Amino acid sequence: MTTTGEEHTAAGTGPWWWVRWRSAVLDAGLALASAAECGGEGVRFAHDAGLPVPIGVVFGVIAGSVLLVRRKWPIAVVLVSIAITPAQMGFLMGLVGLYTLAASELPRRITAALAAMSFAGMLIVTFVRTHQGVMSGDVTMGDWFVPFASITTAIGMTAPPVLLGLYMGARRRLMESLRERADSLERELQLLAERAEERAEWARNEERTRIAREMHDVVAHRVSLMVVHAAALQAIARKDPEKAVKNAALVGDMGRQALTELREMLGVLRSGNGADGRVSAASSSASSSAALSSSSSSSSSSSGSAVAAVPLAAVGVAAAVAASRAADGSGAGAVSGAGAGGVVEGPCLAELDELVGQSAAAGMVVALSVEGDVRAYAREIEQTAYRVVQEALTNVHKHAAGAKTYVRLAHRMSEIAMQVENECPPEVGAGSSVRLPSGGNGLLGMKERVAALGGVFVSGPTDAGGFRVSAVIPA
Repeated sequence: MTTTGEEHTAAGTGPWWWVRWRSAVLDAGLALASAAECGGEGVRFAHDAGLPVPIGVVFGVIAGSVLLVRRKWPIAVVLVSIAITPAQMGFLMGLVGLYTLAASELPRRITAALAAMSFAGMLIVTFVRTHQGVMSGDVTMGDWFVPFASITTAIGMTAPPVLLGLYMGARRRLMESLRERADSLERELQLLAERAEERAEWARNEERTRIAREMHDVVAHRVSLMVVHAAALQAIARKDPEKAVKNAALVGDMGRQALTELREMLGVLRSGNGADGRVSAASSSASSSAALSSSSSSSSSSSGSAVAAVPLAAVGVAAAVAASRAADGSGAGAVSGAGAGGVVEGPCLAELDELVGQSAAAGMVVALSVEGDVRAYAREIEQTAYRVVQEALTNVHKHAAGAKTYVRLAHRMSEIAMQVENECPPEVGAGSSVRLPSGGNGLLGMKERVAALGGVFVSGPTDAGGFRVSAVIPA
């Protein structure tokens, strides 16, 4: 991760107010040079002021040493340099102090005021000294030289350090802003990558649930009918051989149908062209996003590459968004057809007559009634309606063998409704001895299918002792 200016300051290991040791060494070196300069200039100051030379030197060394605290108190350094300007000392301290003041976070009006004071002080002192030199004959230039030298010296001692400090301060703030922006983008990228991984995991769970529901619908219905026919075959094998042969043929047909549907499902799972492929794509996209996050972190660790971290993080965000979208769509499609993309075709409403006929052949008294104008629906709607009827008939075979059953299908203006209702099962019957295992997921699977299409599913016992399953799906 890159660090912002505040985090960088907080993580410093330098002494006192310095962030790094090298900053402390630099300031100590500048303070030593300034003290040496002011100490040397203190000799002339002592002669001009009529003071002992040691006093002038000590005064200059102490004044020059103030440069040591330029990062902590830049205003104080500039004020000291202005104060000792009449003594013609502290030129290095003035230059460094103005630079530090301009590069700091202090208000610009303070910087402008102190720079103006330093300019005025340098202008006045230079004017007086130059005029004295002209008057004493040390300088043989004309009268124009005094104001020219004064203005030039004042500008040269004030403008360059202030402008350079303003530039360096603006550059530092820009780099800190870029670091903060890169940090923000990286955090957003990590959140999006985590969200993409969560949605990919959710899509995988949805896909597993959907596959389990498909397997349940195929296996439970076909095998339940096979068990019923096998029980009937066992009962009539000796009494009615012809009927036994017919039941055996039905068992074989149902077994082959079940195997065919299972092979189709397993073929889709092996091919990887369905939703599982999209889930894998979402997972790989999330991993790519995390990799981009790491690369952008390493690339923006230095100040010079903080700008490059921004587009890298933006690319990572786009990758995470793409992964999130891929995860959104991975659980939407149902493995239901042998059309494009390797999706297996599922059953449709036109096969309801065959479905009811299979149950009737297994000994169930079942009646099918259709209301309204028959028309085609979307593949998901027809498949869901078929599976609801199929699972309801399977439950009748399991829990109400021998009960008369009514299957009603209604084609309405904007919806399709289906209802499977069985009467109270007889106390004693040929099928009552057949015990079929139940996992308790049939009704839950039907409700999930219908709810996924925005429909309503209701199931429960009737007042007459039977059971009713009803579903309405928007068309």
